[in-house]
Amino acid sequence: MCVFVGYSADQHAYLCLHPTTGRIYTSRHVKFVEYEFPYSSLAPQASPSVEQQQGPLQLSILHPITQPMVSTTLNPPEEISAASSSSSFPNSPTSTQPSTKHSESPSSPPSSQCSMPLTQPNVKPNRIPQTDGGGIITRSKNNIVKPIKKLNLHVQPSSPLEPNIITQALRDPIWRSAMQAEFDALHRNNTWELARLVVKGFHQRPGWDYTETFSLVVKPVTIRIVLTLAVRQGWSIRQLDVNNAFLQGTLKEEVFMLQPPGFVNKSFPDHVCRLKKALYGLKQAPRAWYTELRVFLLSLGFVNSTADAFLFIYQKSGSTLYLLVYVDDIIVTGSSSTKLSNLISTLAARFSLKELGCLNYFLGVEVIPSATGLFLSQRKYITELFHKSGMANTKPASTPLSASAQLLKDSGDLLPCPTEYRALVGSLQYLSLTRPDIAFSTNKLAQFMQHPRTTHRSALKRVLRYLASSCNKGIFISATAPLTFHAYSNADWAGDKDDYISTTGYLLYLGSTPISWSSRKQRSVARSSTEAEYKALADTASELLWVLSLFTELGHMPTTNPVIYCDNLGTTTLSVNPVFPSWMKHIALAYHFVRENVQKGKFRVSFVSTDDQLADILTKPLLHPRFDSLLSKLHLSSRSSNLREDINYNN
Repeated sequence: MCVFVGYSADQHAYLCLHPTTGRIYTSRHVKFVEYEFPYSSLAPQASPSVEQQQGPLQLSILHPITQPMVSTTLNPPEEISAASSSSSFPNSPTSTQPSTKHSESPSSPPSSQCSMPLTQPNVKPNRIPQTDGGGIITRSKNNIVKPIKKLNLHVQPSSPLEPNIITQALRDPIWRSAMQAEFDALHRNNTWELARLVVKGFHQRPGWDYTETFSLVVKPVTIRIVLTLAVRQGWSIRQLDVNNAFLQGTLKEEVFMLQPPGFVNKSFPDHVCRLKKALYGLKQAPRAWYTELRVFLLSLGFVNSTADAFLFIYQKSGSTLYLLVYVDDIIVTGSSSTKLSNLISTLAARFSLKELGCLNYFLGVEVIPSATGLFLSQRKYITELFHKSGMANTKPASTPLSASAQLLKDSGDLLPCPTEYRALVGSLQYLSLTRPDIAFSTNKLAQFMQHPRTTHRSALKRVLRYLASSCNKGIFISATAPLTFHAYSNADWAGDKDDYISTTGYLLYLGSTPISWSSRKQRSVARSSTEAEYKALADTASELLWVLSLFTELGHMPTTNPVIYCDNLGTTTLSVNPVFPSWMKHIALAYHFVRENVQKGKFRVSFVSTDDQLADILTKPLLHPRFDSLLSKLHLSSRSSNLREDINYNN
């Protein structure tokens, strides 16, 4: 207990005196106790005042005026009432009219000048008694001294400061009790559905706490090929969602974890947890979940694809099943509905999962079935992107990028906060899963992610304006298209004016469905347009061979020899020329790779005119007429906003 003595001159704090030690403490947090007075016995006893002797209504004896004052003007009753209700007697005379002095009457009752109740009906401001000198009687004129009241203030230090970290709060029993009460209330109110314990994975050391990590995602090309085969053969496509997928993986490494704060085992408070299963936050948690699922599927007779590790194939007794894994989302399809249902039941018995029915919405892609095929759209994702960027009511644009504008690395002013730019470009990259028409513009804008400028932001807004005019477009998978492969390869020689590196673009079709496309800068400068085209041809051939290997693993073979279309005669000739030209020595690997596979009959290279080169839309910004001409040949579809099966498909 301390006594309040004043305020600190150096800080915003109180000065408190400890009666026993005599020390003065400076504290910002005190609690005043107004009902304890430690020095009340030392306070001097004041003599009773005149007010106490005469009562609250008797202060001095003044004889009232027995006759009314003579005045030319009287105050209205309303003003008198308002004055009497608003304050007590004024400090100076309020009446300036002349008055006649009268003799005092000894028998007149005394009147009071102060401490008069405001509701006194006989007291009016215009009848204030006055002295001969015309002044108001005060305490000093009557030798009345008001005693000084000494305040005995008693303070005590407040409770400890609020804890800054969890360990401080857990040491305080009051805080711990409050935390437990709040925790119990959250459970009673059913505040959450899933509680995850996340470990501090950033403390893990490679080679010590973990050895291998990877992303558990199936390739988008694999998804499109599997969906194409399923639609082509009329198979049912089902979707599953695994609950707490990362918690179901078994760890091979020895990983120790501190007990969760607030939930330490009372019997073993000094022990740590040795993890047997993976937890969210561990770097090896995705791999542990994949290994657990893979071992189980292999035990059921599935075969893991060598082309895509997250594709599992079952081919026995004339039945075929495909299973695709994307983290905790699974797509299953197959030729036998009975075996498909048995597989889902077996997986549900081993892992905690939810069956979501037929494939409807997967990874932000809306899957819309129709009588003639399957439509893949990201219209909902585009709508959310508009609201996210604040461009919901923007003016539409006819092309993603302007053909006349040059996007350079140092053009324009630096953006003060590049976070929004990077987030929107990342959203466009995800959106290009079903929109090859924005692949080039997205790749171009992504080249300025490190130091985006105002010109790059303007180009980004134009891409969003283009999406506003084409949000209904998507990929249509036809149920009747032939299972043949063909590709388009193209390059924009020295198109980048910052470093004069060429841009590669290719489109790969399965039947009439685009299943793979790319737009990217080449790794080195090409000395001629033929060289740039040949590098693009090598990249296209590599993608085509990988798709063919995947297609073979799925149990299918293309009905005809695949063909790659190129609009450069020099490149087309080099792909079949047995003589190795000396000026192509620096790209000998690409040259021999393409020529060898052409000679083996894996594919063939054919010339196509520039007007029909569809990959041109992936290498450079185009004028509106040229862009619309190529867009109509990409086999992108648009749907009606009213009917789910109204597909306007361009054959």
